[in-house]
Amino acid sequence: MAAPTHRLYYGDCLDILHNDSYLPAESIDLIYLDPPFNSKRNYNVFDQSPEGDDKAQIRAFKDFWRWDHQAEKAYDNLLTGKAANTKTRQLIEALRLFLAESDMMAYLVMMTERLIALHRVLKSTGSLYLHCDP
Repeated sequence: MAAPTHRLYYGDCLDILHNDSYLPAESIDLIYLDPPFNSKRNYNVFDQSPEGDDKAQIRAFKDFWRWDHQAEKAYDNLLTGKAANTKTRQLIEALRLFLAESDMMAYLVMMTERLIALHRVLKSTGSLYLHCDP
């Protein structure tokens, strides 16, 4: 029996999830997802010097979503991409009618695109745990 291979990928998960040579379809047993929550906040990390006295604050990430060309591209992929299906198309189109090109709609299309990609790599016997906030 071969030892398991562990890898850490850095960057946008879609780049990895859409690449069969990294993650083949139905190859993952467990996914734990703790996504950004569209909180409209900056999240920072404090770093200390080796002596432990000086602290520097750096931005870890911005949890702001805007309707822009990237959100429009994600929306188009959900309607016409190879992973698109009728129910997803209908839901996303209805949400856009209601939410228009808002920050919330940008967040929803970006998350939907990633959830579909995660579903592709999850085994049929696998589990996905999604951490949610109000």
